[in-house]
Amino acid sequence: MTLNIGVIGTGAIGRDHIRRITNTLSGARVTAVTDVQPKAAEETIATYGLDARALATGQEVIASRDVDAVLVTSWGPTHEEFVLASLAAGKPVFCEKPLATTAQGALNIVKAETALNHRLVQVGFMRRYDAGYRALKSVIDSGQIGAPLIVHCAHRNPDVPERYTTDMAINDTVIHELDVLRWLLDDDYVSAQVVYPRRSRHAFAHLADPQIVLLETAKGARIDVEVFVNCQYGYDIQCEVVGEAGTARLPEPMAVPLRVGAQRVSAILTDWKERFIASYDVELQDFIDAASEGTAAGPSSWDGLAAAVSADACVAAQGKPGAIVPITLPERPALYV
Repeated sequence: MTLNIGVIGTGAIGRDHIRRITNTLSGARVTAVTDVQPKAAEETIATYGLDARALATGQEVIASRDVDAVLVTSWGPTHEEFVLASLAAGKPVFCEKPLATTAQGALNIVKAETALNHRLVQVGFMRRYDAGYRALKSVIDSGQIGAPLIVHCAHRNPDVPERYTTDMAINDTVIHELDVLRWLLDDDYVSAQVVYPRRSRHAFAHLADPQIVLLETAKGARIDVEVFVNCQYGYDIQCEVVGEAGTARLPEPMAVPLRVGAQRVSAILTDWKERFIASYDVELQDFIDAASEGTAAGPSSWDGLAAAVSADACVAAQGKPGAIVPITLPERPALYV
């Protein structure tokens, strides 16, 4: 059986998902598309040669009889509405992060899905599908390094556009660490703290950069995340877990080492899409496989809520440098245990 997918939003990530569904993945096809700019939806259909309809609204896509499952790749503030509508229609839905732009919005989705007592939502936290992170988790879960005590992370971008603001360092950048570290450690956060080192001269006047986010987990592990979005030299994701009996480090992306010009050189990526391109393929195939069975896999609505609550605490901590801000999650429903 081929899964018929409706796509809401044909921006960069929406088009990229349509491309991989059409050209790379198996078991699905795109049958309906919409965008706030109708011409963009029509152009996407033409670009990829889709046998699909361009519909006026996301709600029409969700209600369409020739749509079995939904991809929400629209503007973040619309995510809650479209995910809730998909749940009401009983259709599996893949939602790019954020699940919702507020913790309350994410909680609304958790409550709606819990009322169904059946998982239908997958959130687009693609790092869980990265081969390097999966290898790192395998080592941690094996017990080879003992219980995790400390985690050191870095999330560096060569630069960011002028519209990037200090809070986006949490909501758009560190949000990935907030999710993947919970998954790596099988642990939840209990507090957040933000401190500001010396400011980079490459940062815009309105942007505090770099920042250091400090997290404490329920099991007592301590995490530091350096977020530096004007590092100049490339896109660089690092993670080292210090355990009771050893350490484990996230592998570097594959690159051919060169010896040239009296130097040893290893290329560094500059584009996040190149760094995680394979993980996007794996996560969306996982969604297709689960949705074909009428359910969902991977990062859940609960994971989306946990990330939202943690991000809110981190943003609050940004406004009180050095202060410790508690992170409190509601009781986890049995559906997500």
